Amino acid sequence: MKQETTKKFFVHESSFVDENVSIGEGTKIWHFSHVQKGTTIGRNCSIGQNVNVGNNVRIGNNVKIQNNVSVYEGVELEDCVFCGPSMVFTNVLNPRSEFPQRGSEHYKPTPVRYGASIGANATVVCGHEIGRFAFIGAGAVVTKDVPDYALIVGSPGKIIGWMCRCGAKLVFSGEKSSCTKCTREYSKNGNTVVCTKEIEK
Repeated sequence: MKQETTKKFFVHESSFVDENVSIGEGTKIWHFSHVQKGTTIGRNCSIGQNVNVGNNVRIGNNVKIQNNVSVYEGVELEDCVFCGPSMVFTNVLNPRSEFPQRGSEHYKPTPVRYGASIGANATVVCGHEIGRFAFIGAGAVVTKDVPDYALIVGSPGKIIGWMCRCGAKLVFSGEKSSCTKCTREYSKNGNTVVCTKEIEK
């Protein structure tokens, strides 16, 4: 790693960063972690202890990955995603040790969209998309696509409610909801929730 780049981000001395890795300004990579070749990590990210980031992974800005998480090739984390402690990604649907499936042609893409949160010890089965601002509860098992703003719990994971962008649970009266914490407003049609009124910044 070139000396001039080390001033823009922090990598703990116990961690390894392979060649051909791009790391954004303000990002911190903590103890015993490994970032593999071809990966891009954005600005102001926090990569916790004992995290493995696979080859060619794309991680956006302001992403927080807590301890003991492996982000395998095929997973993409957009801006502001939160990955809780010891949550699990996969990238092969039907693994067999006897018949290895190595290489990107075998990996199912798993996009995690802007602002989504994945709780501690949750498992995301590969090949499914997690929508914007979705909230995966601790220990949940994701086995299908997750809509924007959905609150998922259980195994297999099921929608039990909806979450505001700010992290508060939404309560719908018919098709409308107003967040009691931040006052954003939402409408719902089936399993499609959209924000109809943002807060002023």
